[in-house]
Amino acid sequence: MYNKHESSLPALPACAVTIAGSDSAGGAGIQADLKTFTRWQVFGASVLTAVTAQNTLGVTGVQALDPELITAQLDAVLADLPVSAAKTGMLANADIVAVVADGLERQQFPLVVDPVMVATSGARLLDREAEQAVVERLLPIATLVTPNQPEAAVLTGLETQSPPERLAEALLKLGCQAALVTGGHGDGSRVVDILADASGVRRIEHPRLAHRIHGTGCTLSAAITAALARGLPLAEAIKAAEDWLARLLAHLKRPSTGPLALIPFESGPSPV
Repeated sequence: MYNKHESSLPALPACAVTIAGSDSAGGAGIQADLKTFTRWQVFGASVLTAVTAQNTLGVTGVQALDPELITAQLDAVLADLPVSAAKTGMLANADIVAVVADGLERQQFPLVVDPVMVATSGARLLDREAEQAVVERLLPIATLVTPNQPEAAVLTGLETQSPPERLAEALLKLGCQAALVTGGHGDGSRVVDILADASGVRRIEHPRLAHRIHGTGCTLSAAITAALARGLPLAEAIKAAEDWLARLLAHLKRPSTGPLALIPFESGPSPV
């Protein structure tokens, strides 16, 4: 119960919620999101959608949670915490997409949709039947969608080899306010992300690293969400998140045996 002692406490700082799956190795998923929120000095809440057994070698098990429990988690968070931004990650199946959309569609805070479909190791994390549900239920309420190029192709029905500018513009036509098609799956010495919104299309470039990295998509979308929770306008939030992630990736760590580099959330540069 709320009492006079609690009323004298300062209010929570910026608050964001991640709706995503668990990564037992801690390098991606809800763990990466919460670590990112903390680095951005944002209070992080979570709604768990699925449990995975995974590490940098691969995914060995996936268990989606009951949609009713997911609804209960989201209702509990929204009933008590001053959420100022949200993101979605792994949603696993169409039933989960539906209950998440039901819980978010009346909210006024920004929503970042990271349409996680396949893990870096290659394991599928979203049923094929759920892909259309993401298009129909989540993209129309999204402030920003952040697919990589293969994910953008699935969502739009275009070829994977389509120019990323065309993919980003096609995503806008599906109802989202902005689309950031990330270029980590491409070739060349530069990673080129394409941002499309009502003002046009622009490129965001960073040097490409030689390593395969675990959790970059989750971390980027979480950083954008955290920046939005702190009150940055969308374009500024994207730039701040991209710049921070590029600096953070200069401090990659290696696991004991797996092939994917790990993001050093516990160290590296602070974004704020």
